[in-house]
Amino acid sequence: MTREFMLACLAAGVIGGVALASEPNMARIAGGTFTMGSDRGLADERPAHAVILKSFWIDRRPVTNAEYAAFLEKLGGTSNARGQHLFDWDDGDARLRTVQEGGRTRWRADPGFEQHPANEMTWYGARDYCASLGKRLPTEAEREFAARGAQARTYPWGEATPDATRARFGAGWIMTVPVGSYPAGATPEGVLDLAGNVHEWTSSIARPYPYRADDGREQPDILADRVVRGGAADTGPETLRASWRGASVSRAARAGHHNIGLRCVRDVE
Repeated sequence: MTREFMLACLAAGVIGGVALASEPNMARIAGGTFTMGSDRGLADERPAHAVILKSFWIDRRPVTNAEYAAFLEKLGGTSNARGQHLFDWDDGDARLRTVQEGGRTRWRADPGFEQHPANEMTWYGARDYCASLGKRLPTEAEREFAARGAQARTYPWGEATPDATRARFGAGWIMTVPVGSYPAGATPEGVLDLAGNVHEWTSSIARPYPYRADDGREQPDILADRVVRGGAADTGPETLRASWRGASVSRAARAGHHNIGLRCVRDVE
């Protein structure tokens, strides 16, 4: 079985004619101990340290503009019941607009950008999107583990130097491509786009290492910068490393950003 065929089967939720488990659009990441951070990376990636995680499911690809438009339309606005702002609808970098159809206001992605990764949602908007599906944002530890694996890969695909066959990077301001465009950049579990195209929100407050889930950095109601992961279409290859934490990125929780998107996780029952 070739890698390309395997990834196609995973995307369809089938291997060998047998349907996969209950999450065909998610990949199961088996829990365990992994080394988080890097003593050879940037200052905020140090020190490298052991972290233990439970198994979890993660979306195989980022959330698209079409999917986020459907969320906003169902919500009926861009604020939640607590008045938290969810999406920078008036930012020219956003790819979503309201249109009038049949006497109703509807949210639609710009033509041609339906399958590009959504951007310009605030951290609250990312959190609430996942919650609307019974999911949640990944912790930064989960996000790194999904990209790095127990093998401590430098990049989601392994050790090969980033190039145009594996990820979207170094292309320019919001010059994204449709999600899933780089199957050669997938992890062994078939998770796509963990490097490049857009950074992705995590649930974690940007605090120094070592990472501890019980030290307050995972509290959902503290206003603070939140860690983003993954690199983007307008950043360089150094941001694609699985241990990179996004310190050079504008990541204020109450604002949307042109190069930050999201994907969700779910606990393994």
